[in-house]
Amino acid sequence: MPESRNGSAKRPAKGPAGRPADRAGKPARIRRFLRALYAVLPALALILTAATAAPAAERTVGSGWNDYSCKPSSAHPRPVVLVHGTLGNSVDNWLGLAPYLVNRGYCVFSLDYGQLPGVPPVFNGLGPVAKSAEQLSAYVDRVRAATGAAKVDLVGHSQGGMMPRYYLNFLGGGPKTASLTGLAPSSHGTTLSGLTKLMDKIPGAREAIHGVTPGLTDQALGSDFLKRLNSRPDTVPGVRYTVVATRYDEVVTPWRSAFLSGPNVRNVVLQERCGADLSEHLAIGLVDRVAFHEVANTLDPAHATPSSCASVVTG
Repeated sequence: MPESRNGSAKRPAKGPAGRPADRAGKPARIRRFLRALYAVLPALALILTAATAAPAAERTVGSGWNDYSCKPSSAHPRPVVLVHGTLGNSVDNWLGLAPYLVNRGYCVFSLDYGQLPGVPPVFNGLGPVAKSAEQLSAYVDRVRAATGAAKVDLVGHSQGGMMPRYYLNFLGGGPKTASLTGLAPSSHGTTLSGLTKLMDKIPGAREAIHGVTPGLTDQALGSDFLKRLNSRPDTVPGVRYTVVATRYDEVVTPWRSAFLSGPNVRNVVLQERCGADLSEHLAIGLVDRVAFHEVANTLDPAHATPSSCASVVTG
C-alpha cells in the first residue's frame, strides 16, 4: 500500500458503497464491453434488417447482392458497388450494409481486390492501391454490362473509400460513377495513432513493410501513392461525395483527415447525428445503422431523411 508524505499508509479512495474508486479501470471496462458488443452486433444488424425489410410489393429487384440477373428499378436506377477495406473481403465487410440496401430495392454488388499470393483469400486489400483501383475499374465495367446501367454508385469502407478516388481521378471512372460514399476512408493517409512515425524512425522499416504488404504502406501518411493521389483535387466534376467519419476512429488518424474538400462534398461526423454512437473504425462500416442511413441518403438524395440515434431501429 502506498505511503502518504507523513509516512502513514495511504488508503485508496472509496467509491459508492465503500468500494475502492477505479477511475483508471473504467475506460478499460468500457473498451472490453464495446469489444464484446461489436462481436454480436453483426447478427443483431441482420435481424434488424430483416425486421424492417420493405414489403414484397415494394421490392423491385431480386436477391440483389452479387446477383448478376438483377436489373435496377426506375426508383433506384443505378447499381451499388461496395468496396471493402484493408484485410476485408466482398462478403464479411458487408453482412450488415448489403442486406440493408437490398431490402430497400437496390441491386448491390461487391468485389474482392488487392489479393496477395500466399495470403488466405478472406484477407484482401493488401496489394498496391493503384493496382486495386484497376481491379475496381474492371469490376465496375462488369456490373454496368450486366445491369445495363450507365453509372454506378460506389460505397467503400476504410481503404475502400479512398481507393476509388484513384479510379475516378486517374483511370477515367468519373463518367461511370454517380456518387462515392466513404465510411471512415483513409482519404489523406493515416498515422495509425502514431505508428507510422515509429515506422519512419526505424531505418528501412517502411520499405520492408511495403515490399510485403504495399496496400498498408500506401495508406501511411506521406507515402508516394498518397502524394500522387492528392496531387489532384479531391473531387472530379459530376460525382457526388459523402464522407462519414467517427471521432473514435483509431485506424484513420487524425480522424478528420478522412474528410474531402471541393464541390458536391458532404462531410458527416457520426456523433453529430447521434451523440451516443460509440462506433470506431470497424463498426462504422460493419454494423452502424446511422452510417447506413447516411449511405441511403447519398444514394437517393431526393428522398433523404435526417439520420439520428433512432436510425438504429428505423433508419
